[in-house]
Amino acid sequence: MASVQLSAGPRVLSPAAAAAAKLEGLRLAAPRGRRGYRGLVLRAAPVVSPKYTSIKPLGDRVLVKIKTSDDKTVGGILLPTSVQSKPQGGEVVAVGEGRSMGSSSIEISVPVGAQVVYSKYAGTELEFNDSDHLILKEDDIIGILDTDNVKDLKPLNDRVLIKVAEAEEKTKGGLLLTQATKEKPSIGTVIAVGPGPLVEDGSRKPLSITPGNTVMYSKYAGSEFKGEDGEYIVLRVSDVMAVLS
Repeated sequence: MASVQLSAGPRVLSPAAAAAAKLEGLRLAAPRGRRGYRGLVLRAAPVVSPKYTSIKPLGDRVLVKIKTSDDKTVGGILLPTSVQSKPQGGEVVAVGEGRSMGSSSIEISVPVGAQVVYSKYAGTELEFNDSDHLILKEDDIIGILDTDNVKDLKPLNDRVLIKVAEAEEKTKGGLLLTQATKEKPSIGTVIAVGPGPLVEDGSRKPLSITPGNTVMYSKYAGSEFKGEDGEYIVLRVSDVMAVLS
């Protein structure tokens, strides 16, 4: 009796098996002379190669050399890097050519060499000449501060410096409040104001509030600072809700 030979048809794989088959045999070649793979190193800021000798900001951007973090407390206790306060200030080392507004060319108003304070999360950090720098827009600079006391801050553009009113020490019923339970006030006294925002012809529109005004402002607005004689906040005039009298 003649025999009949059955030839097997093409093998059908499930999607998962097909994916495994595609991956089978793939291997990453280890570097010669070493076992394993070099780990990925992440840096907080990009490093500019030493072959570059200068950085020129463009447009309305400014290059700031960041002030060194305090590595000790006032009492002399050495702080680990994880708890050192991140500086929000530094020295302007280069500025861009400015920007255009309508038919007017507006130069950067902050001069090279000025000591400035900037918004906490502004700009891009980079390491250059073994020092930390920040490239940011001029509008992200809060003000110029030539001393170590925030009350001497000169606000820029449409920003105002306010000394925060002290929180109530007791409730209406006379209960003494702890520091943690004191309600944060949204009222303060204007200490200094900026020159005002730019308008289309390149001039500045003066602010409607003046130093000495008692104002109410948005609760979560602005940047807070601790001065020698109390707490201060710097915010935009649009965050001021009312003048109190």
